[in-house]
Amino acid sequence: MKSQSLEKQRLPDSPGVYFFKKGGNILYIGKATSLRDRVKSYFAADLIETRGMFIADMLLKANKVDYLKTDSVLEALILEANLIKKYQPRYNTKEKDNKSFNYIVITKEDFPRVLTIRGRNLTQKPKTLNFKPDTYFGPFTNGNQLKEAIKIIRKIFPFRDKCRMDQDRPCFNYQIGLCPGMCGGLVSKVDYAKTIKNIKLFFTGKKKQIIKNLEKQMKIFARIGEYEKANLTKRQIFALGHIQDVALLKSNDSELIGVKSEDSFRIEAYDAAHLSGTNNVGVMVVMENGELKKSDYRKFKIQDSKGDDVGALREMLERRLNHSEWPLPNLIVLDGGIAQLNASKETINKKYQGFTLILLVAVTKDEKHQPKALIGDETMIKKYKKEILLINNEAHRFAVAFHRERRSAII
Repeated sequence: MKSQSLEKQRLPDSPGVYFFKKGGNILYIGKATSLRDRVKSYFAADLIETRGMFIADMLLKANKVDYLKTDSVLEALILEANLIKKYQPRYNTKEKDNKSFNYIVITKEDFPRVLTIRGRNLTQKPKTLNFKPDTYFGPFTNGNQLKEAIKIIRKIFPFRDKCRMDQDRPCFNYQIGLCPGMCGGLVSKVDYAKTIKNIKLFFTGKKKQIIKNLEKQMKIFARIGEYEKANLTKRQIFALGHIQDVALLKSNDSELIGVKSEDSFRIEAYDAAHLSGTNNVGVMVVMENGELKKSDYRKFKIQDSKGDDVGALREMLERRLNHSEWPLPNLIVLDGGIAQLNASKETINKKYQGFTLILLVAVTKDEKHQPKALIGDETMIKKYKKEILLINNEAHRFAVAFHRERRSAII
């Protein structure tokens, strides 16, 4: 196939799955952040060096490229796995046969677990497995991408993976919103079965059906006065329509963009500075895994909230959350009290319709501007008190330095 043939097709700059074909026969299936850029990369001069002779041979045989657009990179990842399994293209042999690739397994239990399992483990005899498989999806060819995909799905539909049913209290994942709490008797078998059904539908590419089902449920909950459940369902519908999958975006050399390691914990701290309402500035400082990450620090010139610390914080967060290419933090640390905490919650909820796992802690100060108390998420305060105080102090230092810099420039 020649690049001139590709130019006539005008592939879209959007996520999806592409097919290299010879007539009606599918030779190869791939996923893309940008269908246009991804397919175009196959016609680069260094194809053999970057892709190998196997793919170069495929390109010589292909005479057509087809594609299916998706709403997100996450859905392209799932669609690719389903189509490879269905069509088993010759040039996807590695993806089809290599037992080191991953599968999503839903177990056969009263409260099923959702697990990521290596292909080689699925071929073991049932007696050697510590679970009974009910349904599985895959193969998924990129382990890191699958981990990020599971994180996104679990925020929308919290599920059980490791917790036991005989625990004295709900697991840690319940505390951070990733498990519905069956391990503490907080969710019924019937309600959890609905979650598992939605997860299965999502992994079979039936997002529209999920949304249709959820809209029906939401109306029923509202009609019978179950307003908390109706609100949760509304947030799930919103999340499905606004999937935040920046962590799945890939460059042409297949390196992940914006992905932290599996156990990475990112904290962002914010502080504002001004003098009698003049030279208003604010800053964001970042810590990952206990280390300050100065390359991610940001400065803000406050435009609308002159001399108003709460307004300045709200303005900074609004501008920060518009940068979807920046990794989202696990925890945000604020300088202030209840007012700052509430303003931050409102700003984040407005952006994500209440659906996010960003936790908040505020550091209140005494008259000498020394830490007096920590308020907010108790779990985070207990686990990260040292880091919270350190990054709060660093944010104050950075804000004061930026304020002095601005004043000197004006003088």
